[in-house]
Amino acid sequence: MPKGIETGLAGKVVIVTGAAAGIGRATARRFAGEGAVVAGWDVDSGKGESLAEELEQAGGKGLFQKVDVTSKADVRSAVADLVQAHGQIDVLINNAGIVRDSQLVKWKSGELLSEMSEENFDAVIAVNLKGVFNCTQAVAPHMIERSSGVVLTASSVVGLYGNFGQTNYSATKGAVITMSRTWARELGRYGIRVNVVAPGFVATEILQSMPQKVIDNMVARTPVGRMGTPEDLANAYLWLASDAASFVHGAVISVDGGIVLGT
Repeated sequence: MPKGIETGLAGKVVIVTGAAAGIGRATARRFAGEGAVVAGWDVDSGKGESLAEELEQAGGKGLFQKVDVTSKADVRSAVADLVQAHGQIDVLINNAGIVRDSQLVKWKSGELLSEMSEENFDAVIAVNLKGVFNCTQAVAPHMIERSSGVVLTASSVVGLYGNFGQTNYSATKGAVITMSRTWARELGRYGIRVNVVAPGFVATEILQSMPQKVIDNMVARTPVGRMGTPEDLANAYLWLASDAASFVHGAVISVDGGIVLGT
């Protein structure tokens, strides 16, 4: 946030799912820098163990909780522990997500070569869609009791426009938009703001496995001439959670360098 603008996030309790790496880790650091108490959730305890110290160094208070967002029991237990320790939950950032890409069917010379497996379809639905449902449902009652809260969820530009080879991923990213708009209608009366961020191509660890020509094509399709950074998304989440965005509700904010215009 620019100097002179108060975010109102100091002392607020913030959950960031998928916080061990990439956008989630950058987001956790950004909120800690505003003096928030940040609970980083992830299944990767190896990377997560160093997160709390990193958040303390950023200026806030931090803790890591190993949480599988596909497990309702896991999520409910982590929420209960957090409320017991800090008395409240002010912001939930549904950032956790996975990809398992393949074509619906791959057809060549009159033959079916391969198809998206049921296992990969279900895995992406479980994390990217059911995980968002589990986390939001678990924190909503605590926010309702205090008549205050912010729920932010990661969609994607592919949730708006689809993408080759991503039937499962694009389906979940489109679904969280309509799910969040439904929650905006249901929860707004309780003082809870619900919004969605739709990232474009962002330079995270997942790109390390991609061929350079694919990365170059991503940049070429982005009108501003570069890929996004995890910090770009962290800043968007910060603004949406802050007092500066107190009248923003039910919105989908594209953070994509103009890729929608260039698609």
